Amino acid sequence: MGQYTAPLRDMQFVLHELLDVENELKALPRHADIDADTINQVLKEAGKFCSEVVFPLNQVGDQEGCRYHDGVVKAPTGFKEAYQQYVDAGWPALACDPDHGGQGLPVLVNNALYEMLNSANQAWTMYPGLSHGAYECLHAHGTPAQKAVYLPKIVSGEWTGTMCLTEPHCGTDLGILRSKAEPNDDGSYAITGTKIFISAGEHDLAANIIHLVLARLPDAPPGTKGISLFIVPKFIPDEHGAPGQRNGIRCGSIEHKMGIHGNATCVMNLDGARGWLVGEPNKGLNAMFVMMNAARLGVGMQGLGLTEVAYQNSLAYAKDRLQMRSLTGPKAPDKPADPIIVHPDVRRMLLTQKAYLEAGRAFSYWTALQIDRELSHTDESVRKEAADLVALLTPVIKAFLTDNAFTSTNLAMQVYGGHGYIAEWGMEQYVRDARINMIYEGTNTIQSLDLLGRKVLGDMGAKLKKFGKMVQDFVEQEGVKEEMQEFVNPLADIGDKVQKLTMEIGMKAMGNQDEAGAAAVDYLRVVGHLVFAYFWARMARIALDKQGSGDPFYTSKLATARFYFAKLLPETAYHIRAARAGSKTLMDLEADLF
Repeated sequence: MGQYTAPLRDMQFVLHELLDVENELKALPRHADIDADTINQVLKEAGKFCSEVVFPLNQVGDQEGCRYHDGVVKAPTGFKEAYQQYVDAGWPALACDPDHGGQGLPVLVNNALYEMLNSANQAWTMYPGLSHGAYECLHAHGTPAQKAVYLPKIVSGEWTGTMCLTEPHCGTDLGILRSKAEPNDDGSYAITGTKIFISAGEHDLAANIIHLVLARLPDAPPGTKGISLFIVPKFIPDEHGAPGQRNGIRCGSIEHKMGIHGNATCVMNLDGARGWLVGEPNKGLNAMFVMMNAARLGVGMQGLGLTEVAYQNSLAYAKDRLQMRSLTGPKAPDKPADPIIVHPDVRRMLLTQKAYLEAGRAFSYWTALQIDRELSHTDESVRKEAADLVALLTPVIKAFLTDNAFTSTNLAMQVYGGHGYIAEWGMEQYVRDARINMIYEGTNTIQSLDLLGRKVLGDMGAKLKKFGKMVQDFVEQEGVKEEMQEFVNPLADIGDKVQKLTMEIGMKAMGNQDEAGAAAVDYLRVVGHLVFAYFWARMARIALDKQGSGDPFYTSKLATARFYFAKLLPETAYHIRAARAGSKTLMDLEADLF
């Protein structure tokens, strides 16, 4: 089954040494009294819950899957009991508004919780994870009456939530969805249609499920400008706020999938189901984007979580597994062979995971801190800058971290050799589970198009320049120091190359928009490495300052930084060249000649 231990030391390094969270929170009135000890204690307890309660169910969920019969779905053995423990301990309320029963902790702390939950059991974590997204959507766009009815139940974990977007004929292209919403006399709407791929759409973990459904009003304009958002509860709350009448939304079937077997992926049929409008008519996509963006950040954390648990287990295996001798002579002469960690290519596979993991943690925690600044800082200009950086980098977190996670879980499986391919060791499950993260919540190609088309070219590079200024400020500050040259010089170089590549693609796209489509995936990969290079340079600075302490943690951090710059950042040379190659070789071949 493997093992999982919460990586508290590295989490604390990022939170307190890299981000200086305690001082950052002092500028946010709602979090000003939260100190490092409080955060550490919360994460310690969360790590204990994840390793002792949720992790042991990961392989159980994969092997059993969910069971469907006549519209009823039962989660795997132990899932319901673990969810009740989660609720009883108050974890759903961690970062929610105290006005609705929440504990009011920062998004950053909740983000760290979800990293650990995803390491322990991604499929289980999707149930509360989607609920938190529903909370955020209703908190931002619900009416006071809707908030009063639904938010306390979602915050407590008594009720869970979903988002119902995709239909059989449309995935990402929501402009062609067909679900209809006809007004009723009582202010509700009768909603009819079919939604597919609805994660956690039906289950037995909670007393009620609150579906957020996109549909069209009778007079809606075509395309995405004619989509409205509705609350469609499984059970309609009665006058006391308890689950009442069964609504006309039911699970027609569940999908049989490559991975995440423990989470029910449902076909949901709406047959005149009663729903209530959220936000303004025909503006539903704007409201749903709150949940969609939360989900995209959440999927990035799924990738990070899987990278951590795969790395932990492949590292333990590499230290224990004996195979051949080191090329430079025996390293364990008292044993019949050396542990495979002595071999250069095994170290490459382990260090690749470690480098992607630790930079991904720094990047995603920093982004969560920007969300806290956006929501709570007293200075409007700080809030605006934080919002722009989050908007720019959300597609990078979703796509870059999940691409890296799939690479890392595959490398972890390779470390195991033949045993990695065998189910009982648990590693092949991480590969299968990681694969969906590159697909749902907008495929990674969609994220790349969003980054290049909307977030960069859409505002003439204004948001990208804000991140670029952070990089430039660091380069100017550290570039004069001899010990930082090996980190600052490649960081400055990739920063210049991103600027030039952006301008080149932008000019080409003005004449032919396929140029942006052809370059987008490579472009996101390059920007992702710019971000990682920035955070690795910052972490190297800290490690250099503290390596005299004798703590091997900093020795390891510095060595990993050097590996990243030497072995992983050079990948950008290929992607820059591929991005510049343009669209001609992709688009010249007629479709019937493929």
